[in-house]
Amino acid sequence: MRRTRPINCIIPPYILDKLVESDDREVRQAALNTLLTTARLRGERTVRASFAGAAAPGGARRTVFDCEHSEFLQTAAVARTEDGPESADESVNQAFDALGLTRDFYKEVFQRDSIDGRGMRLDGFVHFGEKVGNAYWDGRRMLFGDGDGLEFGDLTGSLEVIAHELTHGVTDHTSAFEYHKQSGALNESMSDVFGSLVKQWKLKQTAEEADWLIGADVWTPGIGGDALRSMKAPGTAFNHPLVGKDPQPDRMGKFVHLPDTRDGDNGGVHYNSGIPNKAFFLTAVGIGGFAWEAAGPLWFESLKASTAQDQFQDFADTTFLKAGELFGVGGPEQTAVLAAWQEVEIQVTGVPIGLARARSHPVNGRGGPGREDALAALTKQVMTLSDKVTALAKEVAALKATR
Repeated sequence: MRRTRPINCIIPPYILDKLVESDDREVRQAALNTLLTTARLRGERTVRASFAGAAAPGGARRTVFDCEHSEFLQTAAVARTEDGPESADESVNQAFDALGLTRDFYKEVFQRDSIDGRGMRLDGFVHFGEKVGNAYWDGRRMLFGDGDGLEFGDLTGSLEVIAHELTHGVTDHTSAFEYHKQSGALNESMSDVFGSLVKQWKLKQTAEEADWLIGADVWTPGIGGDALRSMKAPGTAFNHPLVGKDPQPDRMGKFVHLPDTRDGDNGGVHYNSGIPNKAFFLTAVGIGGFAWEAAGPLWFESLKASTAQDQFQDFADTTFLKAGELFGVGGPEQTAVLAAWQEVEIQVTGVPIGLARARSHPVNGRGGPGREDALAALTKQVMTLSDKVTALAKEVAALKATR
């Protein structure tokens, strides 16, 4: 039975839960309001899911609405349209620009027509609610809170946050990773990966130059150097007096086991996303250059090839095989993928432990490792076996269809 997709939001529940316990009444009230708003939106999406239908194509056109601090979207005023002038409201313009950058990134890098691949229109609602410290993707549109000005700034102020939320829509229309446990952590990780890549693409940063931080511009605006998450070093993004230390693990040996409930973060989806996040960072740096040119397409094709219930092991195996298909069996890109997953303690199926443990050295202009004949031969065997399994599955399906 397929699980209902929840409302997606950038702020992990473990942060808001801690803020509700604050001695500061203003901080406590803002966090409570945000949690209540999130719960209401989650309920609305569950109801709407029972009447689900395909989104009408809209030429990927952007419209930004001003909620004027209301949570009733039907009364929101149109603030900026695709053909209209720039607004006097900075939040409106930031949301409009970020929606466009994310749309253009998917179009130019992956030849994808908007979120659903069919020109889905992009609607954003700014000044949503009163001091709401979150940004949401509800399956059709984006909602931006203004933050409380203390722990959270204006949520339109972070490009990677907006790209993160829109990427939840891309995942909905590709793998549809179920939002719990490891598949849910993969869902969250995909949003961090492509959210970070949109920012790097805009800034024209190489993998080495990028900061690999998520939400640094909107989390604790008065404190420099911290962020909601670090893809480069999960577990080090923040050490905050109100919420404690970043709890993300960076390897399977630190995997966080939580109940599959709301209070358990759906089985730790915001916690354990640190593991595939680190694998992508290591892959991108291992290959070198601009991460959206090789590592990005590799992850995107793997996302499209994945299924809703895939686990970390499944995705690691898929990225390894896709690296061989896209860039050559046993090549530097595939070796970088293998080394990255091994570093986070996930061994690609069928590959001997330690084969790519040695860190790479630039030999091919990309900054990645050179070819290894043993890896190439083994990978060919793995891919041949995979092809045989696929062919056998098709034969079995055909036999069933004739009965």
